[in-house]
Amino acid sequence: MSQNKNNRFMPLWMALCVVIGILIGTFYANHFSGNRLNIINSGSSRLSNLLHIIDDQYVDSVNIDDLVEKAIPQILSELDPHSVYISAKDVQLATDDLKGSFSGVGIEFLIRDDTIRVQNVIKDGPADRAGLLAGDKIVSINGKPFVGKVVTNEEAMHRLKGPKDSQVKIGVRRYGEKAVKVFTVTRGDIAVKSVSASYMLNDTTGYIRVKNFGEKTYAEMLSALQTLNVQGADHLVVDLRDNGGGILETAVQMANEFLPKNRLIVYTQGRKSPRVDYRSDGKGSYQHIPMVVLINEGSASAAEIFAGAMQDNDRATIVGRRSFGKGLVQQQIQFPDGSMIRLTIARYYTPSGRCIQKPFKPGDNADYEMDILTRYQHGEFFSQDSIKHAGPAYHTHNGRTVYGGGGITPDIFVPEDTSHVTSYYKEAAMSGLILQYAYNYTDRNRPTLSQYTEMQPLANYLDRLNLVEDFVNYAEGNGLRRRNLMIMKSHSLLQNYIDSRIIYNILDEQAWNQYLNLNDETVKEALKVFSRPQRPTPSPSRGRGARTAR
Repeated sequence: MSQNKNNRFMPLWMALCVVIGILIGTFYANHFSGNRLNIINSGSSRLSNLLHIIDDQYVDSVNIDDLVEKAIPQILSELDPHSVYISAKDVQLATDDLKGSFSGVGIEFLIRDDTIRVQNVIKDGPADRAGLLAGDKIVSINGKPFVGKVVTNEEAMHRLKGPKDSQVKIGVRRYGEKAVKVFTVTRGDIAVKSVSASYMLNDTTGYIRVKNFGEKTYAEMLSALQTLNVQGADHLVVDLRDNGGGILETAVQMANEFLPKNRLIVYTQGRKSPRVDYRSDGKGSYQHIPMVVLINEGSASAAEIFAGAMQDNDRATIVGRRSFGKGLVQQQIQFPDGSMIRLTIARYYTPSGRCIQKPFKPGDNADYEMDILTRYQHGEFFSQDSIKHAGPAYHTHNGRTVYGGGGITPDIFVPEDTSHVTSYYKEAAMSGLILQYAYNYTDRNRPTLSQYTEMQPLANYLDRLNLVEDFVNYAEGNGLRRRNLMIMKSHSLLQNYIDSRIIYNILDEQAWNQYLNLNDETVKEALKVFSRPQRPTPSPSRGRGARTAR
């Protein structure tokens, strides 16, 4: 009887024990969870727990999303200099150049005195069709004033860009007119060209300048090559100076046009990324045209892939200065909120097997960011003997020695010419005074200057004006003290800079490139290469087939 009674109350006792246990556990969790997390937590769990604790117990209210937005870049910076976070609002801006187009109004502008100044209007673009002119000052957008401290590049692009076929009302002040003119502009697709110049350097040599490697760069290059071919080009200069790179596959497509069948262009490999070889298919239309590729310290990533493929296959002569040294491959990974990261997943290697990534310490980007200045101070821009090779020696298809571990070293070194550089010239250039003067001069004299439609006649006209003295007076009125001896020494540099910007303002980027190349020592050295005996093109070698990867 007693036994049955005890059995009858056993479930009640057990339930009571469970309740007491829950109460004790809750007490200890509330009092000690902030000081001690579960010892089996992983690193990712600790981050999640930390954010939960801050949100639950921190003394003030905290915007957790904002905290995460600030934390992600810090985490990525501990990996390598090229793994980065891009917020949702900046994604479009970060990808427009590579896509080759965006939806907007079609103007190039600069900001002076807290006001947008229209520098160029893209021909047949939305703004051109609406009636905007170069020289207009934008003072309102959609009926609201847009002048003063609120005017930044980011804010201007945010207000002017928008969905295709949407409308924006732009109020402008035009030179010589007092009233504000309002134009209704219907936004449209604006092409962003990555081949910024294509013309004949002389009767037999074509020139192509590539600013970056985007989705449409390959097609732009083919179009430029076809035009140059019709004009009689049987030699080619490809200018990759200050080309920061872009899409790996685009560099592969372009290199394929110039290589015989089954040549290794580049290969990629990483901890979680098996080796992928990219090889030429032998269908390129320009496998035999003599080539020179121009590079400098601003040539990086995809530009180095192209230059490295040409050099290691003994297909082109590389002229200029050592390239940047970016041999890391990033993958874009998008988050649900529209933001994304570019995460390094592999290294790329040139055909000879060299990785041209320059050394870096994870989490310490200061030295990495100062590398170009360090090279300059070390004398590398002025003497080939000053180049420090961080990697071992490799060999090209024909057995020439090349080096990795820090960019592509050119076959022919061209030092930077600083013989006419003075502190006066540096300050005039870096302060923006030359740009301001060139814009103001263009604006005041636009009717006269617009009569010139080609670079050389306009350059001849500007050369006769000798605008340096006029600029010196302008600069002096804006705080730059006159230094007569320095001005005399830098006279040619000042004149070239001033004239080049006026040519850019009146004509376009191609005319600007043509003018600058007239006295460019690297371009002159490239032309000398074609007068020397050419190395025979080596026969194709056998190898593994190409695979497609991003």
